[in-house]
Amino acid sequence: MRKTIAAVTTAGLALALAACGGGESAAPAPATSDSAPASAPAAKNLEGVTVEVAAKWTGAEQTNFEQVLKAFEEKTGAKVTYASTGEDTGAYLGPRIEGGNPPDVAILPQPGLVQQYADQKALKPLTAEVQKQIDDNYTPYWKELGSADGQAYGVLVKAAHKSLIWYRDQAFQDAGVTPPATWDDLIKAAQTIADSGTPPFSLCGASGWTLTDLFENVYLSSAGPENYTKLSKHEIPWTDPSVTTALEKIAQLVGKKEFLLGGSAGALQTDFPTCVTQVYGQDKSAMVIEADFVGVTAEQSGAKLGEEAKYFPFPKVGDTEPVVLGGDIAVALKESEGSMALLEFLASKEGGEVWAKLPGYLSPNRNVSPDNYPDDMTKKLAETIIAAGDTVRYDMSDLAPSAFGGTDGKALWKYLQDFVRTPSDVKGIQDKLEAEAKKAWK
Repeated sequence: MRKTIAAVTTAGLALALAACGGGESAAPAPATSDSAPASAPAAKNLEGVTVEVAAKWTGAEQTNFEQVLKAFEEKTGAKVTYASTGEDTGAYLGPRIEGGNPPDVAILPQPGLVQQYADQKALKPLTAEVQKQIDDNYTPYWKELGSADGQAYGVLVKAAHKSLIWYRDQAFQDAGVTPPATWDDLIKAAQTIADSGTPPFSLCGASGWTLTDLFENVYLSSAGPENYTKLSKHEIPWTDPSVTTALEKIAQLVGKKEFLLGGSAGALQTDFPTCVTQVYGQDKSAMVIEADFVGVTAEQSGAKLGEEAKYFPFPKVGDTEPVVLGGDIAVALKESEGSMALLEFLASKEGGEVWAKLPGYLSPNRNVSPDNYPDDMTKKLAETIIAAGDTVRYDMSDLAPSAFGGTDGKALWKYLQDFVRTPSDVKGIQDKLEAEAKKAWK
């Protein structure tokens, strides 16, 4: 479901969101890198070579990606054809892989598919040239996301920023509060807003994936990036004290009836994007916790982005400023000069900057300068990603087996919904999550 929503983040959004964060949400200065300067891929003569690329994108996202492919064609002389997989990438690729006719390159919406296809021997290992671009331009964490069993197969080519809280400016003004920088300040601001007569949060509890995003941000900040990675691999149990701490923090938010529009029962009946329209357009609440694509619905609800609809970075709960990303990973399904040349281009600073100049795109490539982005909002988000450096982490639920992290009404989605319903039962929720995790990672 979250992939469907993210897909509507089109060209109009990025342009409309210019300066959306205002002065309150300026990102920290980009971190410096000790790596060697990135080198451009060597020009290759691929006249007469055809490369087929399959990805989920349609509409404006497809149009923009095709401009990146055109730049590759002009550089190499290759001809690139594009096929849309639709939202269920696995359903599209599975029959083609089984039939021995896969596309040359596929762009996967979650890292779990990299491992799945690697296990099926369907992926081609990256050449030394592609790996050099990854080593030059990405942190080791991003390389690991595109790897399986120690072998690099994929390039993270596009990111979605999931560490934001959107707010209605008038509600903040009426309560006399400003965007908070810490979790404690967020809870204090929420209480002040509630006391002013407005429920502070419209929680999208009926869409379980939004609760996973909330947990991931709190956990990354409170437990730190190393524990986040361990939990995402089930190397530490869900009964670990670090999970207890994160759930207890979330209970401070969901455990107060006056903090949630409609109380916990109302929150659990509210889906995404209804939670956004309750903040913008209906003016029933002050804040909604979700990613950069909230702006689409806010604008459709009649809120002017950058004026009434604003955002601030997810507040620090512990020592780490959380930056959680979703993203798409390009892999080769055919071993050919054309497929590897395209992956090398997509992994390069050169390819990233072509894409960054177009609306609706964020790059995880640390050498793509934020100055390439066409609007202030995207530039600030990109600066946040770069500044976070090695502490950036990928959406944990998308790293997990889908039976645990991505199935409606089951495992992580269900038990976080149960937690919103009964936030005092921290231990009980942890025990249930651990039982499901043991099944998923057996």
